Amino acid sequence: MTPEALELSLEKMRDQGVDRRAIAVFEAYWHQLAEGAQGVIPEDTIEPMGDLPELADLDVSDDERREALQRVAVVKLNGGLGTSMGMSGPKTALVALEGLTFLDIIARQVIALGERYGVRPPLLLMNSFRTHEQSLELLEAYPQLREQSLPLDFIQSREPKLRADDLAPVEWPADPSLEWCPPGHGDVYVALAASGILAQMQEQGIKYVFLSNADNLGASCDPDIAAWLLREDVPYAAEVTTRTANDRKGGHLAIRKEDGRLILRDTAMVADGEDHYFQDNRRHQWFHTNNLWVSVDALAERMEASDGVLGLPIVINRKTVDPTDKTSTKVIQVESAMGTAIERFEGSQAIRVPRSRFRPVKTTNELLLLRSDLFELDDDMLVRGLSDQPDPAIDLDDHYKYIADFDRLLPHGSPSLAGCSSFAVHGEVTFGSDVTCEGDVEVVADGAAEVPDGTHLQGRHELT
Repeated sequence: MTPEALELSLEKMRDQGVDRRAIAVFEAYWHQLAEGAQGVIPEDTIEPMGDLPELADLDVSDDERREALQRVAVVKLNGGLGTSMGMSGPKTALVALEGLTFLDIIARQVIALGERYGVRPPLLLMNSFRTHEQSLELLEAYPQLREQSLPLDFIQSREPKLRADDLAPVEWPADPSLEWCPPGHGDVYVALAASGILAQMQEQGIKYVFLSNADNLGASCDPDIAAWLLREDVPYAAEVTTRTANDRKGGHLAIRKEDGRLILRDTAMVADGEDHYFQDNRRHQWFHTNNLWVSVDALAERMEASDGVLGLPIVINRKTVDPTDKTSTKVIQVESAMGTAIERFEGSQAIRVPRSRFRPVKTTNELLLLRSDLFELDDDMLVRGLSDQPDPAIDLDDHYKYIADFDRLLPHGSPSLAGCSSFAVHGEVTFGSDVTCEGDVEVVADGAAEVPDGTHLQGRHELT
């Protein structure tokens, strides 16, 4: 952990043309690592949040909505490759619902806003080098988007993975691309500035940027929230929703005792032995959706004052240099979360939104649910639930982990889940057409097995 180790990383980044602001952020985090930073937020330093303003209570006119949509840009984080589902391209190229990919639906949501209000906010993707080309090819199906005044995408930064033993940049001649990693989605602020897009937004009178994950189709640009932000001159707002048992490992907002600031605490920030506090949904009741609204002017001012180093809390991600080889060199990826920026803006707020604005797809479990008969797209291309009942718990074993196997074993799509409370499959089971599930369903097979067309499933089924 010597200055020489740091300089090797900095030189490596300069050689690759990484923006000076991204290099400055990396250097600040490297020093924190070398000084023993753990990136944790102890429970005794925070207080739970109380009541919050609610989206449903906002009183907004159509004129305010139209005005707000002229002042908003939509940014989707689209750097993910879907490797956890066996993909080599952007996850958003997956078919999500009604034969449309994630990117199809995102594009159509923005276009639908323009059709309804006569104003269409610009759509931008924060891509990685690996998602850039294919994602833009998919968006070529929507020539309307080419008319916007801002680019369709910008590229996130990258940084060296660090050896866990001495914090020097790792070397991996077998695949040099594995020596690099993204800096976490907190990099979006640096990438917006480094690309020049933040300045373009200011020149064009855009006041807010709406940030969200591209795999969360619930995160549409809501004109009511945009109008509220403009009316109240809020510098930063995070959307939260009621935390459930399924969210116990997801991030929550809290109030820092030291200065009364709102902060975000994610799983990686929990102190040892304090998981029970973190997972207590009654104590920390507001789940952080990672749908964020940030004032363009306030962000530009802070970026200028700090030369791009916002000072977001460090997130330490420990892995191996080759994620598929657990015996490869142990590394640290230094990251930050974009939601932690809430503490960097005086007057930040949170707003309570319905659960429908949080519909992420991280695994094939969520993909099965989204493709089921529990959801459809409405006229505005928003994902609409068709049931008032809680979503059934989905538990597909590793036979369904990768998308190729998932599609092979479910050739007719999802079974009907309209009357289902839980659905678990253990084994290599191929499902026929028109299969319906009722109540709690568990299907178990020792080897390859089939569920015939038209089967009604209820309770436990052991197949041979």
